[in-house]
Amino acid sequence: MVHVVTGFPGFIGRRLVRALLEQDEAARVVTLVQDSQADTARRLAGDRVEVLVGDITDRRLGLDDATYERLAGDVRKVWHLAAIYDLAVPKEAAQAVNVEGTGNVLDLCLAADGLERFMYFSTAYVAGDRTGVVYEHELSLGQGFKNHYESTKFQAELWVREEQHRVPTTIVRPAIVVGDSRTGETEKFDGPYYILRAISQAHRFGRPMPQFGRGQAAFNVVPVDYVVAASVAASADAACAGQTLHLVDPEPLSSKELVETLSQRYAGRAPKGRVPAALLQQTLRLRVMREAFAGTPRESIAYLNHPVRYDARRTVDLLRPHGLEPPRFTDYADTLVAFFRAHEDDPAFRPRGT
Repeated sequence: MVHVVTGFPGFIGRRLVRALLEQDEAARVVTLVQDSQADTARRLAGDRVEVLVGDITDRRLGLDDATYERLAGDVRKVWHLAAIYDLAVPKEAAQAVNVEGTGNVLDLCLAADGLERFMYFSTAYVAGDRTGVVYEHELSLGQGFKNHYESTKFQAELWVREEQHRVPTTIVRPAIVVGDSRTGETEKFDGPYYILRAISQAHRFGRPMPQFGRGQAAFNVVPVDYVVAASVAASADAACAGQTLHLVDPEPLSSKELVETLSQRYAGRAPKGRVPAALLQQTLRLRVMREAFAGTPRESIAYLNHPVRYDARRTVDLLRPHGLEPPRFTDYADTLVAFFRAHEDDPAFRPRGT
């Protein structure tokens, strides 16, 4: 079994490659990486991992004809994780990588006569500014988008869906991915870790953490180990072909409950006071305020107060026979907090630009 994986050596990609090799002792993995990541990829790759330097924004993935044709002849499963996940990404960069890159990977799938499955990593946030309940079979319902990351991932998923009659595909839509639920291990402290860092800073000065906005909206996070295990299981299950899977917490905490949980677990005290979300989003335009709130990007505040829920009943039903259930955040919050506490002063875990 030959797998082609984009997005290695990223956080999810590293764990995915490891899982694929552990699942099948005869499996081989070909990773398509940017030149800037090649040294890291080669250092992390094992004996059964081939590292190819390429470019998904190129029609032939930046590969010579012989290599491209070899991949098309050998590959049985294609895993497309590579994307720009930055909420502040410029439109042109997001379009090139997230949309055109996906189209170029689809071309490889179409050229691969022996392809058994295309595993496309979308995001729950293709729902954009929709409110209420979002179902897995839905995509285009006239929604707008909070940023170019969301809009380009939406465009890419449209493209993938258009080719599903020719390419055997499973689309996975994770929520915000956090560290391992068993070890707490993560790659960088972004997303909800900005809240933890703000709690840490307030705690050091003897102050309680304020709430951001009213906080009644659900804030959906999912641990990386569940995302990887669910994706690997789905790739081998014929019932998951042609399906879109919400890899989310079906019963997420509200933003208010999330801040309360993290504050109690880290600082042993409840939040006090409230900062209106609109005011915080405006003040985070100033660098000094971003630093005061632990480097929190203003684009992330919109996710704290957006009233949307992601229905995952189909995913739960499909994955339950594999012994997989979406974990509740409160069951692994202590593990995440402990890892953060042990590494919060390590600059290696700081997101770029903070």
